Amino acid sequence: MKITYRMRRILVGVLFLAGAAVWLAVNPASYETEVTSIQSPEIAESANDDDSPLAVEILEKLEVKGRAPKAGYARTEFYNGWPDVDGCSLRQRIIKREIGDSAVLEGCNVVAGHFIEPYTGEERNYTTRDEFSKNIQIDHIVALSDAWQKGAQYLPKEIRYNIATDPMNLIAADGPANMQKSDGDAATWLPPNKKFRCEYISRQISVKYKYGLWVTEAEKAAMANVLTVCPEQKISK
Repeated sequence: MKITYRMRRILVGVLFLAGAAVWLAVNPASYETEVTSIQSPEIAESANDDDSPLAVEILEKLEVKGRAPKAGYARTEFYNGWPDVDGCSLRQRIIKREIGDSAVLEGCNVVAGHFIEPYTGEERNYTTRDEFSKNIQIDHIVALSDAWQKGAQYLPKEIRYNIATDPMNLIAADGPANMQKSDGDAATWLPPNKKFRCEYISRQISVKYKYGLWVTEAEKAAMANVLTVCPEQKISK
């Protein structure tokens, strides 16, 4: 059969897409973006881009193992306080990211704004810096203790530092809800706000995949159960 010029172009296109798919499969970091860099002056929100893999697909790539011992864990094994990002602390930048356009600033500090709290779903209006300090904590989506017991203790300290300061793994949240979560994983704690659970699980999967952390069988089952209501949920960036 004679191959026309148009057919050759189509064939080349198909081969290119196939090659790109293979390259993505063997280069999992290829869909990471600058959101993970604390050097950026702007901390972007995690996003579900059209070209991002599905969370359920990435979940299947996570290794399943039991917890390692917690012995030796300390927050200082990850980091010592919030780093500075172009003159403001990372904590301040995360709060500003979560408050969004309603944030009123005094220097680096958010002193007023409308906050939709992700873990409880409550809408709150804060008018002073003290209200933010008393009511909002910065939570690690994948708790550092959980990360320690699922592979982080075997990673270089600079990688643990990245886990602790990666904006994708950080969120401004209600203090009591954060304390209730403690170091729980998806098998032991989920946000009371069911509307946020898909994004929450997506971000946990994203962090664990990015840094080579594993999940337990119960944790994977809990994650998969959440994603049954949002099978099209994309991985977080």
